[in-house]
Amino acid sequence: MDFVAQLTLFVLAIFLGVELITKVPPTLHTPLMSGSNAISGITLVGALIAAGSNDSVLVQVLGFIAVVLATINVVGGFMVTNRMLAMFKRK
Repeated sequence: MDFVAQLTLFVLAIFLGVELITKVPPTLHTPLMSGSNAISGITLVGALIAAGSNDSVLVQVLGFIAVVLATINVVGGFMVTNRMLAMFKRK
């Protein structure tokens, strides 16, 4: 029963995330991305802990996938923030 509850929470989090991101106007997307880098960093730490655990192979695989996705999110967020800041530099 514990796995079903965790899977349900995971699926609900995916749906909520998609709904929230699609409702953000483009003018607010870049500041939101730069602010969410801190949250993605926390996610990355949790994913590293899960990937390094000795609980089960499934936990390690899901942890590794979470590490990859969180890393992509952090790097992409920094790239978007860097591009935004470059728009305000004088030429």
